[in-house]
Amino acid sequence: MTLSLHNSDRVDHPTHYNQGDIECIDAMLAAGGQDAVKNFCHLSCFKYLWRFQHKNGVEDLKKAEWYLKKLIELSKLD
Repeated sequence: MTLSLHNSDRVDHPTHYNQGDIECIDAMLAAGGQDAVKNFCHLSCFKYLWRFQHKNGVEDLKKAEWYLKKLIELSKLD
């Protein structure tokens, strides 16, 4: 159970991507805009799917899923 929670923390809003109350993805949206972050999410999803069999397995698949969900969320705003 601890491993599952640990893996979730590494995928869903890990603290090393926060500065205070601001998460990196939100700062990216403010600085680069929605289209840039959509492209980033698309390519991040690609990266994690590309490497999952050779690096972090299911954890990388969960990261790809997170970026895909974020891409879908941002695409609905268009």
